[in-house]
This record gives sequence, C-alpha cells and structure tokens, in this order.
Amino acid sequence: MREQYRTTVLAESELAPGPMEQFSRWFGEAVESGLFEPNAMVVGTATPEGRPSSRTVLLKHYDRRGFVFFTNYGSRKGRELAANPAVTLLFPWHRIARQVIVTGTAARIPREETVAYFRTRPHGSQLGAWASAQSSVIDAREELTARYEELAERYPKGSAVPAPPEWGGFRVTPETVEFWQGHENRLHDRLRFVGGSGGWRVERLCP
Repeated sequence: MREQYRTTVLAESELAPGPMEQFSRWFGEAVESGLFEPNAMVVGTATPEGRPSSRTVLLKHYDRRGFVFFTNYGSRKGRELAANPAVTLLFPWHRIARQVIVTGTAARIPREETVAYFRTRPHGSQLGAWASAQSSVIDAREELTARYEELAERYPKGSAVPAPPEWGGFRVTPETVEFWQGHENRLHDRLRFVGGSGGWRVERLCP
C-alpha cells in the first residue's frame, strides 16, 4: 500500500517562534479538519535498562510548559516514568499527512491540578479511575465490572467522587519537537525545534 501526499511546503519562515505556538497552530488545524480524536498521542516510555513500551493516550492540556496527560501512577507507563522520566510523544495525523514528534522528560503535575481536572471528568470516568488498577492482571472482566458496580453504589450519580491517590497527571517538558509534513515522492518536510540554553533553534531533517 502506498499513498502520494500532495500538500503545501512547510518552510522555516512560516514557523511560529516556538514549538508550543507551532503545535497550537497545527492542533487547531487538525481539529478543524475533522480528524477523529486529534488529541490522541502515542506515548513511548522505557525502563532504566532501555526496554521500550508504547500506548495511545489522550492529551488533556498543553501550554508553554508542555503537554499533560493523566494515568494511574501504578500503571506500566507510570512505573517506567518514575524510574526513567525520558519520554516520547507522537501525534499521528495521517489524514492530513502530518505528524508531531516530541522528545522530553515527564514529571508529575501538582496534586491540586490533578484534583481540579478529575472534577471535570464524567461521573463514569471518575468511577473507572477507581475501579481499574491499571496494568495489573485480573482473572476476568467480571472482576472489573464488579468493582465498578460497587463504586457506583457507594458514589451514585451526582455525588462527589474523590480523586484516587494513585491517579494523576504527568507534564512532558519538551526538549525537541519535530513537525513532519508529508509530500509526494517521499520528499517530506521535517522541521525540528531543539531546545538549549540560548532558546530554540530549528533544524531541517532529511525525510
């Protein structure tokens, strides 16, 4: 299977001054294009020994400080980030022939930020965060649904559900952010912001 990407050239002169501003531009265009869940990103982590793992997670917030997602801190990604904070993010916007690739470090966000976000989640999602000991082995799905039903009785709809102590957010502080624009004949544009003591510089990479 092969596709020819026919898009406009991504020139250095057209980039925003910094990677988060450029991400905001592209994210807005991805939303406007009607992409399904443009905030879905592949999060790559690794153990201290270098064994990698990846999974799709939803981006919940971004600003000049970086990218925020939420998880159970006892999950595989949570444990790996605690031991090795190096992380990658990949936004695969295939339908518009774009990707954004981030490398950086992850750190837990302040607890008050986690609690504030948790309160905005739908009631069912709040209960789900309590019911699932993410990444742990269970004998059957019925075990999970039984936990959920018990929680639904304890916290009926309309009641306040506290944020689980082992659940919270990570903020990824970017060190590099690459903007990939597909082109025909595989002559893709790859412009990468690289952080340093003097601020951000832009590199063009061969496709």
